[in-house]
Amino acid sequence: MNFRPRPKDEPEINLIPFIDVLLVILIFMMLTTTYSKFTELQLTLPVADAEQQRDHPKEVIVAVAADGRYAVNKATVDGKGVDAVARALSQAASAGRDSVVIISADATAPHQAVVTVMEAARRVGLSQITFATQSSVSARTGNGR
Repeated sequence: MNFRPRPKDEPEINLIPFIDVLLVILIFMMLTTTYSKFTELQLTLPVADAEQQRDHPKEVIVAVAADGRYAVNKATVDGKGVDAVARALSQAASAGRDSVVIISADATAPHQAVVTVMEAARRVGLSQITFATQSSVSARTGNGR
């Protein structure tokens, strides 16, 4: 009979399968998680009533065509420069500096054409500028205002 104590083997924990499972979980989480952009600003845009009564004598409507031509209160402007638009704005502004310039630009109009109208309004002294848009319903049906 051999009563000598046998050396006991230390139990060992194999970490390789554990690491493999964690990597699979990490990859799964990376593929299924959507990341929100923290650089975006969360904005609540103001709501306006489109049917509100407006003071028409104070309005100067400037239309900008897709090719960069201008019309002030339905009268075409000769030339595409700032000076020509400024002359037309000064003649159309019946309320003087209290007039409101409404820029109604085509969706494909060049950005420079809209900036030209804004610069002409600044030169004439008209500081109230707004932009005309159409609702998404009228855009789909083709009935723009």
